[in-house]
Amino acid sequence: MIKRLILVCLVVLFTAPFVSAQLWKMKRYEASAGLGTSQFYGDIGGFSLGENAIGLKDITFKQTRFNVNGSFRYFITDNVAARLSLSYIMLHATDVRGSNELRNYEAVTSLFEPLLAGEYYFIRNRERNSFLFQTYRGRSRNRLKDFFRSIDLYAMTGIGGASFNVNGNDRLEQRWVTNPEQKSSGFTAVIPAGLGAKLTIDPNILIGVELNGRYTFSDFLDGYDPDVPLPANPDDEVSHRKDVYHTFSVTFNYRIKTARNGLPSFR
Repeated sequence: MIKRLILVCLVVLFTAPFVSAQLWKMKRYEASAGLGTSQFYGDIGGFSLGENAIGLKDITFKQTRFNVNGSFRYFITDNVAARLSLSYIMLHATDVRGSNELRNYEAVTSLFEPLLAGEYYFIRNRERNSFLFQTYRGRSRNRLKDFFRSIDLYAMTGIGGASFNVNGNDRLEQRWVTNPEQKSSGFTAVIPAGLGAKLTIDPNILIGVELNGRYTFSDFLDGYDPDVPLPANPDDEVSHRKDVYHTFSVTFNYRIKTARNGLPSFR
């Protein structure tokens, strides 16, 4: 009897670390909702390169709008996740502050953006593989220690698209009439790249922040492309850069159990 007890203890002792290390697989799915700001860098507004070497002067409250987003992710490994996202983003551009104030263009863009991305977690929270924490008994009295144990840091990139529609002021709409080659709506591919952080609140809930930039393959997100000059002005200003925008979001993340068949379980 004693020998059996010793054998059981040894088995538990040597297998527990391996079982604990795989605890994350019990919750491989995660649903997220986010709300935050957006900033646009197009051809309307902003300062010329000679006046704004690193672009900081283009970040203004006047150009800031908002974004709403939702995501669903699946952890392929403990450090790598695949993510599907859908966002509504409002962008704003105006010549009121910048190098072209006399031009007086202004545009508001509504944009729907689906994304398929990969995330790499270069720092993972330790609570995901803690039996005590998963049963709500793992918090210590050292809050600073708990904070650093509960942090995820990740980088993400992928591919997506943006369906956009632009509302311009009278000056911009007049340009559209004069030059039909200008576009006020359309679809373009986008490449996202960003960084994020999440803090584990309890076994199922994480609160996070994410800064995500997008490079687009269109120069019409503000309804204005200087590469398409007015017929009366073939020497119109020329831009060789596509439109760029970024979002900053605060996120609410919920971990979902993995069923025996590998699919998410909502029970």
